[in-house]
Amino acid sequence: MSSLRNHRVIIASLFLPTTAVLGESSPPTPDIYAREVGATATQDLGGRPPAFRHASSRSIGSTPAPLKSIVDDLKSRAITPISTPPSELNPFSKFASLAPSPAGKGSISPPSMQSIDASLAKFQPDPVHSIRLQRRSSSSKPPRYPSLTRSHTNVPSESYYFAPNIHCNGGLKNAVDSVKDRMTSKLWVGTLGNSTDAYSTELKAGIDRRMKEKHSSLPVWIPDAEFESCYDEFCHQVLWPCLHYAVPDAPKTKLFFESAAFKQYVAVNKRFAEAIESVWTEGDVVWINDYHLMLLPLLLRKSTRIPALACAPIGFFMHVAFPSSEIFRCLSVREHLLRGMLGADLVGFQTASYARHFRQTVSRILAVEALPKGIQVEYGIPGGAREGHGRFVDVGVFPMGIDVGALRERRREPDVSYWVQLLRQRYAGMMIVVGRDKLDEIQGVKHKLEAFELFLRKWPEYQGKVLLLQVALQTTESNELAAGGVSDVVARINSAFSTLTYQPVVFLHTQEVTFSQYLALLTGMALRTHEFVECQDGRHRPLILSEFTGSYSYSGFRSCIAVNPYDTHGTAKAIRQALTMSDEEALSRWEDLHNHVVTQTAQTFVTSFLTRCLRANTEHITQTDLNSVPALNTTLLLPRYKHSPRRILLLDFEGTLWRPDMSRAGLLAPFVPPEGAVELLNKFSANKRNEVWLLSGLPIKSLEQVAAKAPGVGIVAENGCFAKIPVQNGKGGVWISMVANLNLTWKGLCVEILNYFTERTPGSFVEEREASVVWRFWTGPTDDCSDRQWARRQAAEAQNHIFDSLGERYGLRIIPGSNSFLVLPNNISRSTAVGAILHPGGPAHSPRSSSVPDLDVPVNGGGGETGFVFAVGGDEKLLRRLNELDNAETVSTSGKGTDAKWKLDAGDVGDVMWLFANSP
Repeated sequence: MSSLRNHRVIIASLFLPTTAVLGESSPPTPDIYAREVGATATQDLGGRPPAFRHASSRSIGSTPAPLKSIVDDLKSRAITPISTPPSELNPFSKFASLAPSPAGKGSISPPSMQSIDASLAKFQPDPVHSIRLQRRSSSSKPPRYPSLTRSHTNVPSESYYFAPNIHCNGGLKNAVDSVKDRMTSKLWVGTLGNSTDAYSTELKAGIDRRMKEKHSSLPVWIPDAEFESCYDEFCHQVLWPCLHYAVPDAPKTKLFFESAAFKQYVAVNKRFAEAIESVWTEGDVVWINDYHLMLLPLLLRKSTRIPALACAPIGFFMHVAFPSSEIFRCLSVREHLLRGMLGADLVGFQTASYARHFRQTVSRILAVEALPKGIQVEYGIPGGAREGHGRFVDVGVFPMGIDVGALRERRREPDVSYWVQLLRQRYAGMMIVVGRDKLDEIQGVKHKLEAFELFLRKWPEYQGKVLLLQVALQTTESNELAAGGVSDVVARINSAFSTLTYQPVVFLHTQEVTFSQYLALLTGMALRTHEFVECQDGRHRPLILSEFTGSYSYSGFRSCIAVNPYDTHGTAKAIRQALTMSDEEALSRWEDLHNHVVTQTAQTFVTSFLTRCLRANTEHITQTDLNSVPALNTTLLLPRYKHSPRRILLLDFEGTLWRPDMSRAGLLAPFVPPEGAVELLNKFSANKRNEVWLLSGLPIKSLEQVAAKAPGVGIVAENGCFAKIPVQNGKGGVWISMVANLNLTWKGLCVEILNYFTERTPGSFVEEREASVVWRFWTGPTDDCSDRQWARRQAAEAQNHIFDSLGERYGLRIIPGSNSFLVLPNNISRSTAVGAILHPGGPAHSPRSSSVPDLDVPVNGGGGETGFVFAVGGDEKLLRRLNELDNAETVSTSGKGTDAKWKLDAGDVGDVMWLFANSP
């Protein structure tokens, strides 16, 4: 993190942490930021901000008449045991008399407060999910940001004050604040979160100036209509459901698949890009957050206003889930979104499964190489300073935790103790299950309520002893129907099981709960997973999590009780398991959970993400533009070659010494060693000072013919899977397996998959080798005809299928080409083979060994005896590795951006190599 002291971090998020509100003075407001620490600390891996519209009359708080009548009937007999602090309203006052009489015989005491995580994400939406897809007329639409557009009488229209922005990503804001002592300079970029069309130019300028001075923020001014179309339609009606596996059913799919609001989404991202361009300076780190700004990384890379942004450190973090490729491919603008994200140096996700889905989706849709650490992008940055370059985009996992220290401090405040005491008195003898959810179709509130209803019916002995306290946040007006469905279930449960002293379901809105009350709930119950675990340090009660929540994807939460929210019976059984769990088992589970919470903190999240972003950028910008790489200077290198006592030559075969016939007939024809290449190799190996290695992707069977004609040449076959020791003084000539300790049973399964696709792809065929498999999916003309487009789509499907079914299980990687792709084991390459060859314990020095245990040892030039290492080829990973040697000269023949010290046209390789071969 110390490296960040030298950088300013520009944090781009749709909403700023602070907003400007029209008026002369700020009215009393609750501690919104503090509440966000617990209530939305990580946006529950995808919490979108609250709605911009007034709460509907159909919301939970007003519609369930049966619940209201019960409460009103009991209110007259309510006795409050402790007076409420004047600074806070009591959201539980209307339930004061619901607590039973003091525990007597047969009651459950002390109170046993359990938890169920509210994030039941990833469920099939109701058919009415996309009912509000067309924008309403302005005459009937309520204000876009009702919570901040307060009316003020006798107040000048240009007066305003600053207030916390309830729409901002609270988890991100708190995480950044937790490292304020180490992140010495930052700038937030985002919108205010309220309607701004009526703001004058002078007012906007004043807000800009004061926001930068007082809150280190830069507002992005977006017309209301443009923002609403982007946010309410594209973000909420298209992206949000897709990212949570909720593709709308027909016939309401037109906007989902062909959303005209995407134009406004692009426009909003462009406005963010322009705002960042206006303030960016050399050394700034740009941190882009969430699905609202998926196009922004590439827009910054392509900046013509600030060309230096093409090499700036840019990180993108997705706070929500990322679905499998089967879901994401349904988006008509899928390629635009993926390429936009790949403009970053680092793309981060909350869990390993989301990162895996992203890699697989990119591989399948864009047909690029997906590796465990990231994506190898071949197309570079169109229009940028590094156009034409291949780039590597890091993909990482960064669990977003909480600020444990700050939470502990707040828990020690007197108000929290007061509310803990109040809750214990109000619900003495009761067992309580608490949930906190956003009230929309994605979060699964209805599923949870139905499971609780089944629990009460299946185990009637808990009726009157267990209640569900549900805290909900209304998100958008479009979720009125969801709220209505939930209210029906709440009313049904309460009408079936309520008595004069017992109400099984209590429903609250988050707006009714202050932070002190929230922490009090945490001390006895769960509203979010991380906070619940930390607040249970004295009680150690169990945690129930949906299998589809982001928290469940963390290995640290493996000790929770996992449920499938679609399985109502299973969830009901899990509630009973949590209520009856022994103290010993609960303590064991809590200790495992707590260890994760205190290690994966908010501080760890920020520091690890930004540090890796800087490191990834440093690695990316080291690649030099091809035009700036000098052509091979034989006048300079030949004298070094002549006077070196020992020389190692590493020469690529295909594409360098030999140009193979890539037509179908040429590929299927028997391999015949090219005479010119063999003659050149023999000329080099005849010099006793030379050690020559031929690097190839061909199988051993083909290269045996080369070995027979050039026995003094060492050979690397199948891209590093095998190596043959050169024959010297009658010794050597044996093949050594670099994969001897690896499981190669995957090949049969892989070939079976590829045979399936071969039957459906005209002209394609499979090459099975000793330790790798190649699929030639196109052998026709290189023009982009319809048949080739079909072949490329089939190739993307095949790669995705192999990666899904075999990749992680067997540790495989896929290297795609323009007309074929290669499947081989991870950590096997020409670079690792050369590293093992040059190491003193490598195959060049241990010819009797059958394998090389450590393939990734540093290159050391064979113990210092080698005076000249000469590498010619197109393998960038190998060329970068050899550049670490002071005595190495690397030459690229790929014709692309390279890290090599020299470049050489592939057509001139033969002539230049003969100059060296003919030298003594």
